[in-house]
Amino acid sequence: MKTIGITGGIGSGKTTCCRIFETLGIPVYYADPRAKKLMTSDKLLKAQIKELLGKDAYFRNGRLNRGFIASKIFNDKALLKKMNGMVHPAVGRDVIAWASQQDAPYILYEAALLVENGSYKNFNKLIVVSCPQEERIRRVMSRDDVDMKDVKARMKHQLPESKKLAVADFVIVNDGQEMLIPQIMEVHEQILGG
Repeated sequence: MKTIGITGGIGSGKTTCCRIFETLGIPVYYADPRAKKLMTSDKLLKAQIKELLGKDAYFRNGRLNRGFIASKIFNDKALLKKMNGMVHPAVGRDVIAWASQQDAPYILYEAALLVENGSYKNFNKLIVVSCPQEERIRRVMSRDDVDMKDVKARMKHQLPESKKLAVADFVIVNDGQEMLIPQIMEVHEQILGG
């Protein structure tokens, strides 16, 4: 089974594109939500996070204290690297188990930072969802009810779109002008054929 990475900058419309692929019977592994789930359900990972950040990383009910964790790791690059070094292997184990249960010609692995962390090289092909920065900012401001400053701060953690496009096997333009379904159908057919 082929594994295809799909990425794009924040607000580019990765999830919308993935939902269309799902209508074609293509399973999608959504890395960020799965990682958050694993941080509360994977006993080994949970123990590692508590050891790294302390018991305040979780509320008494076992839920993740995301505000606390973000305040720690996004202000300390070494801590962020250690956290990623724990979460990424857990996600890796989870996606292997998930993929073994799928029955499709290929699967999609959706994540924002595939190019930034170099993991795009582990996939058979890479799809990049492209969208102008102004439109992405507008979408995220509307979706997350945040101001432009917050969106731009998040964007600083991602590579410029041009760097992602440089390593893309397929590009889906989601600028609000181009039709998505014909583009996705073309990519789907090329993946099936190649």
